Amino acid sequence: MTPIRGTLAFIVTAFALAACSGGAGNGPFAPGVAKNGAAVDAALVGHRLMRAGEYELAIQSFSRAALNDGLTSEILLGLGSAYLGLGRVGQAEQLLRDAVAKDETSPEAWNNLGVTLMEQGETAEAEQVFRRAYALDNGESDSIRDNLRLALAKQENSVYAEAEEQDYKLVRRGSSDYLIRSIP
Repeated sequence: MTPIRGTLAFIVTAFALAACSGGAGNGPFAPGVAKNGAAVDAALVGHRLMRAGEYELAIQSFSRAALNDGLTSEILLGLGSAYLGLGRVGQAEQLLRDAVAKDETSPEAWNNLGVTLMEQGETAEAEQVFRRAYALDNGESDSIRDNLRLALAKQENSVYAEAEEQDYKLVRRGSSDYLIRSIP
């Protein structure tokens, strides 16, 4: 390559790189934090993270929103739903009960509470919770209707087994000692 071609190639490359920068003049690094920029609502970010299936990050985002706005029913619902997505049903149930206590008109909170109850095997209470969610939603949500149907089906199929004859009896030994013995 001749020296003129090398110089010409360098100049063309330099102009191409300058055009790529868009005139921002910030260099090749990512921009920093805009200290005078408006912050995005943390609850909105939490909802977006929930839709993306990023439940751990959603919990962090809803926690930040709670610092700014307090524990509103929306934030409690978001936290409870995120814990439910992670399979932490006990934590989700308590947060969803708190969300329902703050806003009794939220069909989403009632539905998610019903899901936690179904996960824990509390079908009868879950059925009542789903009925409430379905009524508040005016029957418009397919997922709430399907959850109610599932709870009703489980409730109908929970037949108690017939009483079996036991071959054991409880025998008292002393003042507070009991023994289980088989019947001959």
